Amino acid sequence: MHRFTFFAVCALLLTLGQGSAIAQSHGQHGHHGKAVMLPAGANAPGVEITVTKDAVGGWNLHIDVRNFRFAPEHASAAHVPGEGHGHLYVNGKKIARLYGPWFHIGKLPAGGADVRVTLNTNDHRDMMVGGKPVQAMLKVGG
Repeated sequence: MHRFTFFAVCALLLTLGQGSAIAQSHGQHGHHGKAVMLPAGANAPGVEITVTKDAVGGWNLHIDVRNFRFAPEHASAAHVPGEGHGHLYVNGKKIARLYGPWFHIGKLPAGGADVRVTLNTNDHRDMMVGGKPVQAMLKVGG
């Protein structure tokens, strides 16, 4: 009986420790660690978006990046400066990873939606330039 109690306590401590490590590893916006801070300037990454109504249904999102390369082949791998992927949010909820300049968004909520795209490192951390997230936002519809 004592052996079981010992193992149960060890398992509980390990679980609590892992939970703390997981909570600590999730940085800003729930990603996998602290944001990558980059200096402002001509070589800083940037992003702009446009959203247009699709003739058949939904919306077409175009992502225009500078000083950044979409690298889906390295998704979830180690950080490499200047490359990564995007995260798409609609009304604050993460919808998808973005691996290129175009993405089709299905139906958006009636009354409009806030569409936001962030640039992220291969390991999903936010890219920050001058202390601000590298992101673009638009109000669509409504």
